[in-house]
Amino acid sequence: MLTADFDYYLPPELIAQKPYPRRDQSRMMVVKRNTGEIIHTYFKEFLSFLNKEEVLIINDTKVIPAKAWGKKGEKYIDFLFLKEESPRIWQVLCRPAKKVKVGDKISFSPDLEGEVIRIEERGKRLIKFNSPRVLDRLKKIGYAPLPPYIKRPKAKQSLRDFDLKRYQTIYARSGQAVAAPTAGLHFTPKILHNIQEKGIIIAPLTLDVGLATFQPVRVEEVEKHKMLAESYFISTSSASLINAALKEKRPIIAVGTTSVRALESAYKDGVVKPGRHETKLFIYPGYKFSIVDRLLTNFHFPKSTLLMLVAAFAGLDLIKKAYQEAVAKKYRFYSYGDCMFII
Repeated sequence: MLTADFDYYLPPELIAQKPYPRRDQSRMMVVKRNTGEIIHTYFKEFLSFLNKEEVLIINDTKVIPAKAWGKKGEKYIDFLFLKEESPRIWQVLCRPAKKVKVGDKISFSPDLEGEVIRIEERGKRLIKFNSPRVLDRLKKIGYAPLPPYIKRPKAKQSLRDFDLKRYQTIYARSGQAVAAPTAGLHFTPKILHNIQEKGIIIAPLTLDVGLATFQPVRVEEVEKHKMLAESYFISTSSASLINAALKEKRPIIAVGTTSVRALESAYKDGVVKPGRHETKLFIYPGYKFSIVDRLLTNFHFPKSTLLMLVAAFAGLDLIKKAYQEAVAKKYRFYSYGDCMFII
C-alpha cells in the first residue's frame, strides 16, 4: 500500500487558525460505514446519535505548555519540550536544529537554564537543566504546543492565555501531552452532563500524545513506517466498564485516534488489560479492530498515520469521498477544525 494513496488537496484557507467562539459550534460530518451515507450537522447534535448504555471513551491527558523560546547568545530558538528523561534532563525538539550543538548553553528565563548534552535524530536534543522543576517553570513561561500550521505572533500574551485554555479538553486531568487529543476539544460541560444523564457511560483513559501521533510518514510503502512509542494508562475501573460492554455487546465509541490506539493496544486475550504501558501500534487499512465500534475524530493531514487509521476504520474509498465533500462544503480542518463521526 502506497503512502501516496492517502494524499488529498486541501486549500490552505480551510486550515483552522482559531477555534469557534464556543466549542460545540463545530460542524460535524456523520459518516455511515454500512451505507456510505454522509450527513452534515453540528457537534451540538452529537448526543442524538448516542444510545443508553453505550460506552464513550475519552482521552483525559493534559497538554503541558511545552513550547518555549530559548536564548543562545543573542539569538532565540524555538523549543518543544517532549518528555522528561530523568530529573533535570529533558528531550526537546528545536528549530532551527542546526544552531543547537552539544555544550551550548540555553537560557529560557532567569531561573531556567540548560546545557545541551546530546544530539538526537530529526532535530531532537537532550538538555540538562539547572533545576528539576522544569515543568513548574514551563507553566509560567511556556506556550501551548500548537502545530506549526497555526500561526501566532511570537510571545503575544493574550493569545498565549487563549490557546492555553482552548488547546485543552475540558476533561483534561493528568499526563504530559505535547499535543491535544483534538477530537475532545468540541465537548462542553453541558454536553458531557447530558451524555451522562442519557445513561451513556464515560470511561476515561490517558494517552500522552507525543511525536508518534504527528510523526510524518517518510516511506513510499505504508507498511514500512515505524511508529514511535507513546505511553498510555487505563484504570481498573475503566477497563471493567469496557470489558462489561464487550461481554454484553454494547457499542464502544472512541473519542479520537489516540483513544483508539490505546484501546486496541490494551486488548489481550479477549479483554482490555488495565495498567500503564507503551504502544507503537500502527493502524492502517487491513487492520482488524477488536474494540471500537464508532469513532469521533477531526479531519487529518494528507498522508498521515491518523488519516490511515481513519481509513482503516471506515474504508479508504469512503474516507476519500468524505474528505472531498468536506473540502467542497468548506469544513475547517485539523486541530482547531470541525469533526467527523464515523458510525
